[in-house]
Amino acid sequence: MAQDVESGAVRVPACIEGNDTIPSILLQQVYVFPKLEFKSKKQERFFWMTVRDVKKTLPYAKLIASIISDVDSSLSKIDSEKEKKKFMEKKEEELVNTYKPILKKLTFSQGKMLIKLVDRECDQTSYALIKQFRGGFRAFFWQGFARMFGANLKSEYDAMTDDRDKIVERVIILVEAGQL
Repeated sequence: MAQDVESGAVRVPACIEGNDTIPSILLQQVYVFPKLEFKSKKQERFFWMTVRDVKKTLPYAKLIASIISDVDSSLSKIDSEKEKKKFMEKKEEELVNTYKPILKKLTFSQGKMLIKLVDRECDQTSYALIKQFRGGFRAFFWQGFARMFGANLKSEYDAMTDDRDKIVERVIILVEAGQL
């Protein structure tokens, strides 16, 4: 699309059918939800904290899903258990070095949100992913560590029944559409 700066006109592609010229414009999908009615300041604060947390953690959850897919693909090409273990150790070290400084800056609520969003993006809890890739002992260790701080790596994302997750899903849809 070209824009004429002086007149403000925008040139768009068009289809010609008979004597009619029909502009062809691709519009983004717009989502419309009922207006939120907050019953208290606490509910409103929860909503806006959820918006902040989703905006911060959703890209990381999507990145984690992508990395897991890549690792799964790479592991399926390796036959030897010894080579798989070596690959996983190297990959873990690489990921820790790259993302630990970033993830350490997340707030506690953002960490809990990331756990939920990983389940949403990967269809597996964080606990199940750790167990699958690094073994049951490590999964048990990290679950215990998370529980000491009030988090749960076995948290599941359920936007159908969980009221908080319904709000999170709404926020995700609006954020991904650029409406929030």
